[in-house]
Amino acid sequence: MAEQLEVIVGRVGRAHGIRGDVSIDLSTDEPGRRFFAGAKVKLTSGRELTVEKTVWQRGRLLVSFAGFPDRTAVEKLTGEVLSTRVSESEVPSDEDEYFDRQLIGLSVLDHLGEVVGTVRDVLHLPSQDLLEVTTEAGTRLIPFVRAIVPGIDLQAGTCQLADVKGLLEDIE
Repeated sequence: MAEQLEVIVGRVGRAHGIRGDVSIDLSTDEPGRRFFAGAKVKLTSGRELTVEKTVWQRGRLLVSFAGFPDRTAVEKLTGEVLSTRVSESEVPSDEDEYFDRQLIGLSVLDHLGEVVGTVRDVLHLPSQDLLEVTTEAGTRLIPFVRAIVPGIDLQAGTCQLADVKGLLEDIE
């Protein structure tokens, strides 16, 4: 049986209306897989919540939780981090996407195939995602786009970089 991992899927936002709906600030690219009627999510306190219903409104996910029948009840959850347990072997729905946990720890190879660092983190910025790479020269931020990172080999544990001047070294 595959190992289970605890992953953060969102944060409880503001209450919406008077019926106990709350917006979710998502930390997942696959909200339909994490938030559906009957899904279990956990607060940082360890308390488990059951999703009663979900609806998308103006690009925001609204959720109601069992046991939180009105605005007053659900407002107590504002700001709480939500997590869920997933199989370690679970992969994203799209074959060209990766979970952060799959990328962190990969060896980074330059265009010649030499190891130049390790992926330490994945940063999700509004403009694009960045790989935070630890190198001998210090930390480097690499735009996570196909033109710069043409290859990910999870089996080999590597992340291949393109030949881009200044990507790993400082340029005067």
